[in-house]
Amino acid sequence: MYLDTAKKQEIFKKHGGSESNTGSAEGQIALFSFRIAHLTEHLKKNRKDYGTQRALQLLVGKRRSLLDYLKAKDIERYRAIVKELGLRR
Repeated sequence: MYLDTAKKQEIFKKHGGSESNTGSAEGQIALFSFRIAHLTEHLKKNRKDYGTQRALQLLVGKRRSLLDYLKAKDIERYRAIVKELGLRR
């Protein structure tokens, strides 16, 4: 499987501060970005997989909502996570 427990812990440790801090906005955004990248690669090979396409659109919307929240709450944290993940925003 592409996303096992060890990979999730690594993502949250790198972006969320610690492995147990799974609720931080930065950690969630990083996890969504990892999943979005994986689904994008899948859709490049399977362009008629409409279920995955819908799931990808929902994930992008969730990430956008979290980014908007973080931008309103703390602009410095927002700028840091956008720069760190290389998002086009």
